[in-house]
Amino acid sequence: MSRVRTALIPPSPPPRAVAGPVAWMRRNLFSSLGNGLTSLAILALLAWLVPAALRFLVLDAVWTGDSGAACRPEIVGRPVGACWAFIGEKIGYLTYGSYPVAERWRPNLFFALSALALAWMLWPGSPRRGLGAVFAFLLLPLAAYGLLAGMPALGLDPVPTGRWGGFLVTIVVSLVGIVAALPLGILLALGRRSELTVLRLLCTGFIEFWRGVPLITVLFMANVMLPLFLPGDLTVDRLVRPLVGIALFASAYMAEVVRGGLQAVPRGQEEAAAALGLTRPQVLAFVVLPQALKVVVPGIVNTLIGLFKDTTLVSIVGISDFIRALEAARADPRWSAPSVPVTAYAFAALVYFAVCFGMARYAGFIERRLAAGDRR
Repeated sequence: MSRVRTALIPPSPPPRAVAGPVAWMRRNLFSSLGNGLTSLAILALLAWLVPAALRFLVLDAVWTGDSGAACRPEIVGRPVGACWAFIGEKIGYLTYGSYPVAERWRPNLFFALSALALAWMLWPGSPRRGLGAVFAFLLLPLAAYGLLAGMPALGLDPVPTGRWGGFLVTIVVSLVGIVAALPLGILLALGRRSELTVLRLLCTGFIEFWRGVPLITVLFMANVMLPLFLPGDLTVDRLVRPLVGIALFASAYMAEVVRGGLQAVPRGQEEAAAALGLTRPQVLAFVVLPQALKVVVPGIVNTLIGLFKDTTLVSIVGISDFIRALEAARADPRWSAPSVPVTAYAFAALVYFAVCFGMARYAGFIERRLAAGDRR
């Protein structure tokens, strides 16, 4: 009985918070001395940058005007930030380039069809995904070419690619590269792992060649050197040439990403599927590729983001993409103002950030969804 407690135990202090903003900050920002000092330094930098950016982009910005005079501080009599009036005036040219104004409904329809294809393919719960793939990879390219280039048989006047420009060209180049890179990359990755020696050597040589050449060199060869090797009566459209070069270049990089996923699939998976009576194409389509592509989702999205940003290089070979249209627009003497160049590049940065950030967030959503499926 001497070991039996006869007094009440004093109440213990409440546990440290494990939820809420304070707990999150303690866990993620100040979990250690080094982490805390780094977090404080970054917060101080943001406290200095964010107000200045907010002042330039919003508070001191000029939203209306018909010339650069509206964005000159000596004329308006106050500090002037971003000249959004310039972007509003030039937004049509930045979007379509020199595409005829009366025919701009055709690029608009192309944008709508592209959005439909993306939503159909990327929405996890969309019905008839196979039909969506046919629409995105077969019907959309044909319809886009007919809409943008023109089909006289259907009453659509021809519009030469030299008049295309701005964000329209950036989207066209990006979509062609993305649509071509993924299937070609998968085929090249499978070919590089093939047991057929000739096929394996051809795919390996193709991949190593394109990965060993800078993209700017590919574009230069496609636009400048290729016509020198063609017969005099044979010409290739000046926009088609860099499109083919970008598609082949991106497919080589995509092939290596997919090959990494294929190597991550255990060999026993293929042997078990073959033991069940599945043919080699069935093993690849239903067992190996789904697992391999799930593993390399981050690598695939990273390659696609890099491809979207690399489309700006086509401006070097004379293609009027979004950046080149922006450069031409800000050279307008009527819009000569100190803040116009900064506004132009800030607008370009926001556009590219919005697209790339959206792609990255969607990839994160897919990764979380696949991880949840594995846990179940």
